[in-house]
Amino acid sequence: MTALRFEDPAQRENLAAFVARAVRLDAQVPIRMRVRHNSGTDTVGMVEAWATTPFEVLATRAVLAELTPADVTVSGNELLAALTVARSAEVDPGPARDLLWRSELPPQGTWPIIDDVPVSVISDLTERGLTVAKENAGPMGNPPASLLDQPVLTVSNGEVDLKVPMRCLFALAGMGFTGQQDEHADDVVRVRANESWMRIDARYGAVVRRRHALLPLVF
Repeated sequence: MTALRFEDPAQRENLAAFVARAVRLDAQVPIRMRVRHNSGTDTVGMVEAWATTPFEVLATRAVLAELTPADVTVSGNELLAALTVARSAEVDPGPARDLLWRSELPPQGTWPIIDDVPVSVISDLTERGLTVAKENAGPMGNPPASLLDQPVLTVSNGEVDLKVPMRCLFALAGMGFTGQQDEHADDVVRVRANESWMRIDARYGAVVRRRHALLPLVF
């Protein structure tokens, strides 16, 4: 049986907001949840929720909760309905649908910080990208892959230089992770990376993408 338990109703609302944004971007989105190891809490652990986005970037948010089993994928729509309708501490997120999840997840653990970037800079770059995307939309109204893959920001910690593609900023904006610029004008987003993945943490969640495409298997 799949179950989520919250000691704090605000944590359930946080997860509901994340799932609602993911469903808005993709009505059929699966949500994968897994317990974060070494959370450092005695009574309740951290549960990471993951969602795919149309920009081929993963979105994630962590909440204080208990999850059974420790790693499970469910329907975004069913999870959203359960979170918004149920008022009890324990929520049934729906049956496991693990076959729907086809994306690799990054390893758990801490990643080196590359740089902090003001939200105002991220917002300006995103607005410029949206203007270009509208002018160069494809037959289905989608931005061209060349625009999504274009590096629009380079950050460095003195040892690593990291190029951030436009698709990561579109995913941040699409999920509403930076909030309203007027409300959080002094906020920053934190860019982290390990050898294989980059992660951009904002006020309301993070986006994650592989730094390098996996090579296809040859048989």
